[in-house]
Amino acid sequence: MNNRFILKACLAPISLLLMLAGCSSVNLWPFGNGSSQAQSQTPANSTEYVCDKDRKFYVRLVDSGAAAWLILPEREVSLAKVASANGRYSNGITTLNIDGKDATLDDGPANSYIGCKASGK
Repeated sequence: MNNRFILKACLAPISLLLMLAGCSSVNLWPFGNGSSQAQSQTPANSTEYVCDKDRKFYVRLVDSGAAAWLILPEREVSLAKVASANGRYSNGITTLNIDGKDATLDDGPANSYIGCKASGK
């Protein structure tokens, strides 16, 4: 009787791991899986911006527009609204300018997003 309990106790976690492995094909990351195949998912309550060179990012305005949550392929970052400028958000390193449906994103000298337009998704 004791051996049966031990066997069941060992098989339960193994079965769970096998079932979870079957779910590995589910990908919720909106930037794709490293191939040229794009995902059609947009993070909740965000706007997709498509830029030159087919680059894209997502923006979610929070705190009634007092901050912007920037979602890039490699990271997410919060940007505070710059008090003296309408539609400008920055954290001192990264600067986002939104003017209607147009936007620019300066994320350092080698990583600028230009010609960005809000997509209709």
